[in-house]
Amino acid sequence: MGQQEKVATSLAGTVSEGISASLTAVDAELARRYPGDPGTRQPVHTVYVPGDVFEPGTLRSWGDQALAALDEHAPDAASFAAVLGIPEELAGPVHDRVRAKLEREPVEDLRIDFEDGYGPRPDAEEDEAAARAARLVSEAYANGTAAPYMGIRMKCMEAGVRDRGIRTTDVFLTGLMEAGGLPDGLVLTLPKVTYPEQVTAFVQLLEAFEKAHGLKAGRIGFEIQIETSQSILAADGTAAVARMIDAAQGRATGLHYGTFDYSACVGVSAAYQASDHPAADHAKAVMQVAAAGTGVRVSDGSTNVLPVGPTAQVHEAWRLHHGLTRRALARAYYQGWDMHPGHLPTRYAAVYAFYREGLEPAAARLAAYVAKAGGDVMDEPATAKALSGYLLRGIDCGALDTAEVARLTGLTRADLDAFASPRRGDLTVTTP
Repeated sequence: MGQQEKVATSLAGTVSEGISASLTAVDAELARRYPGDPGTRQPVHTVYVPGDVFEPGTLRSWGDQALAALDEHAPDAASFAAVLGIPEELAGPVHDRVRAKLEREPVEDLRIDFEDGYGPRPDAEEDEAAARAARLVSEAYANGTAAPYMGIRMKCMEAGVRDRGIRTTDVFLTGLMEAGGLPDGLVLTLPKVTYPEQVTAFVQLLEAFEKAHGLKAGRIGFEIQIETSQSILAADGTAAVARMIDAAQGRATGLHYGTFDYSACVGVSAAYQASDHPAADHAKAVMQVAAAGTGVRVSDGSTNVLPVGPTAQVHEAWRLHHGLTRRALARAYYQGWDMHPGHLPTRYAAVYAFYREGLEPAAARLAAYVAKAGGDVMDEPATAKALSGYLLRGIDCGALDTAEVARLTGLTRADLDAFASPRRGDLTVTTP
C-alpha cells in the first residue's frame, strides 16, 4: 500500500471539546426545528365536503361518480390516455390502476367543511352538524369505510367567527372521544391564518382539550391554511409562515395553499385565479422553503373548473386538472385539493403516470448507489433520500407495488424507509 503517512496535529483535544460545547444549543435547536419528514404516508389529495352534505356513503359515492365519468367520457385505456396525453406504454397500467383505486379507495383524505363550504348557520344547526360529523367519522373508522385521513375544517380565529370555530372544534373532538377516542387518521385544518398568534391560540385550545380528556400532550396536530398575503410576508418583512410553524410547537402537520382566497387577497382577477399563477408560485415557494426539514408538508390548491357537461367540456376540464397536477408534482407539491368527483380520475392518472414513468430510472439509480456501481450519474446520500422517498410515495398511493420496487432495487420497504429518513444512522441493507 506504499509508505505509511505520518499523521500530525497542532490542536489540543480541548479545542474540539470547546467548539462542541459552544454548539450544544445549536445542535438542540436544529433537532427541534428540523426533525425531518415524519415518515408517514402523505395523501395525494384532500377532498372537501360541506358539513351538511357529508353522509355515510359520501366516499363510495365519489368513487362511483368518478367511475361513471370514466365510463361515459373515456371508456377504455386508449381513449383516456389520448385525452390526457399519457404515453402509449403507460396507458394500460395507469388506466387499470386508476379504476382499481376508485373501486378500492377513491378518497385518501377527507375534510368535512364548516368554513367557506358550509357558511354561517344558526348555532344549534352547526352544533348538530358537528356532532353528526363526529359520529359518522367514528362509525366509518369502526366499520372500515373511512378514508386513511379524515377530519374537519373549522372556522378561523378571526374575531367575527372565532367563538364558533372553537365550539365546532370542541363539539367534534368531544364527539369522537365519546364514540371511542380519536382515530389515528384525524386531521384538523385551521383556515385563513394571518398572524402566528392565531396559531398559538389554536394550540392553546388543543392543549386545553387534551388536558380535559387526559390525552398525551401534543396528541392533536393540525394543518395551517395559507390564504392571505400576510401569512407569507409579515408587516416587518419576515416570512410569517415560518413563524407560524414555530408557533404550532410541533403540532403543525401541513401547509395548505388556498388558491382563490390568496389570489383575491393579492388582487388577481377572477379569470386568472389559478394554482399556476405567478402569485401562487411565489406563495408556495415561500411555504416550501419555510417547511423544508420541519416535517410539515406542503399542499397545492385546487381548480374550480369542474369536469361536467358534454364530453368535449369534460375532456377540457380533465386536461386542465391533469396538467396542473403534473406541474405540482414536478415542483414537489405532492398533495392538492379536489373539489368534484370528476377530478378523481385525472388526479390519480397524473399521480400514477408520474411515478410509473420514473420507476425504472429511479430504481436503477438507487440500486447503483447501494452497490456503489457508479453509472453516468454520481449520486450522493441526499439524492438516495430523494429517490427512496419518490418510490415510497408511489407505493403508498398505489402507483407502484412493493414487489416490483423490491425486484428492481433489491431493497425492502424497511430499507427504503431508512434511506428516506433524515436521521437513519448506520444503514444495513437487507435482501427482500
